[in-house]
Amino acid sequence: MRILLLGGTSFVGRAIADDALRSGAEVALFTRGRTNPGLFPAATHLIGDRDTGDYTALRDGRWDAVVDVSGYRPRQVGQAMDALGDRVGRYLFISSHAVYERSGLAPGSDESVPRRAPLRDAEQLTEETYGRLKVACEDDVTARYGDRATIVRPGKVAGPHDEQRGLTYWARRAARGGRIALPGRPEQPVQVVDARDLARLVVRLLQDDRTGAFHAVGPAEPTTLGGLIATCAEVAGTEVEVVPVPPESAPPPFFPLVRDVPLWPGQQRSAARARAAGMPATPLAVTAADVLAWDRDRGEPPLGHGFTPEQEARVLAEATGSRP
Repeated sequence: MRILLLGGTSFVGRAIADDALRSGAEVALFTRGRTNPGLFPAATHLIGDRDTGDYTALRDGRWDAVVDVSGYRPRQVGQAMDALGDRVGRYLFISSHAVYERSGLAPGSDESVPRRAPLRDAEQLTEETYGRLKVACEDDVTARYGDRATIVRPGKVAGPHDEQRGLTYWARRAARGGRIALPGRPEQPVQVVDARDLARLVVRLLQDDRTGAFHAVGPAEPTTLGGLIATCAEVAGTEVEVVPVPPESAPPPFFPLVRDVPLWPGQQRSAARARAAGMPATPLAVTAADVLAWDRDRGEPPLGHGFTPEQEARVLAEATGSRP
């Protein structure tokens, strides 16, 4: 099978490329050639730039499928489809749960719940624009390729090489042990999908030539934020005490994996359709252990989100009435 990835050397794309190569596929990666350029020597590397509309490297060649990992705006997706035309069999678009309406959602929602209104263009990718731009991208792919279009909507993705810092923050923090400040509620449901499970789903969908939309959510068993922190501590061999602190004590713009109560149903989506299509269910403990090992191996650089140790000490002191 010949697979073209638009992207493929960062986090999600990297996992998909790795799985596709392991499956025996012939893989071509269309990238700017800047991120991890030495990865995947067995793949064909095509250099271009979606930001500038440079798709010259795609003017020749045919592929059984394309996986669009890096399409965030309809303009980018439209240009890619124009460049490829009918020289690809299936177009699989990596979308997001941000496409869905947030109000009126119940736990266990499937892929049929209402999406937000599409947005054709925006200067910045923000919480308000990101999901709506993805809706427009989904619509354009489906309009162009019909039954040859596949949409995968991941939830929060985790695993080695995760620069989104969600599970990485908690794995690192739990490994230090002791009292942990949580600017949220331990009973909050949380869904993280292992990047390798997402990748396996994508490749299986291509191999089976499946159409439609699929949730990529995990872990194997439903969990809460408190349960996730406890799992991270367990794999690290530490003892922790989760201390809820006021949400306003968290540094902006957001705190890893913490969600307001009205958004909790969005952390309880159904993975039934993706599981039936062959998506594995890696235990959270395995994902957390692999993230911790990868983070330590790279030297634990600053994450840029969550509490610094100094901030956390002050917040814990204020919450418990003790000295930092």
